[in-house]
Amino acid sequence: MTIDPADRQTAVDWLRNELVVDEARIELLDRFVALLLDEAKRQNLIAKATIPAVWSRHVQDSAQLLSHVPRETSLDWIDLGSGAGLPGIVNAIIAADSNFTLVERRPLRTEWLERAAAALDLTNVQVMTAPVSAVPDRTFDVITARAFAPMPKLFNMAQRFATGKTLWILPKGRSANDELKAIPGWQDTFHVEPSITDDESGIVIGRIDPARLPARARNGVRR
Repeated sequence: MTIDPADRQTAVDWLRNELVVDEARIELLDRFVALLLDEAKRQNLIAKATIPAVWSRHVQDSAQLLSHVPRETSLDWIDLGSGAGLPGIVNAIIAADSNFTLVERRPLRTEWLERAAAALDLTNVQVMTAPVSAVPDRTFDVITARAFAPMPKLFNMAQRFATGKTLWILPKGRSANDELKAIPGWQDTFHVEPSITDDESGIVIGRIDPARLPARARNGVRR
């Protein structure tokens, strides 16, 4: 299978117009896609059927998360279950002034993430081979997790990385509304935004009420 040029062009036009991504970053994204597809021959990083639409299904789908954060600010992100580098590597390429910690427990995946970050000279990326439970305590400005864990489990695992100001951006596909309903009482601080790449998919976005966070996080401890 090969990339559909029309799909790439549509995604690139969106990146240029909506996120003001410059040509140097587009070139890096092209290189990332080439690396991704090459590695996908060795390990199951993405579904083979998505290769023709890799730009919309994976690159644009990841990049749309940046629409929900202030772009003029340097932020510390943590991406849980980074897998193929989606959204972590894509967003690190575009938001070059922010720092990204990519957490993945599978060594084959983290070896790939490290090689991709090195090949693309992404000095703003740190890769951790560990389960979430083994990640040292610190807080982040943004938490992302793409198809990683159900909402209640995800909050229990990751709330120690959050303060009341931390923005959670969680692509949940077609289960977004159902997953939000699974955390009664949180609808006042979280909501679902529609995905721009799939009319039936959603992204759960919000901040946790500081009163529900551990004392360390409420006090804004960064490290």
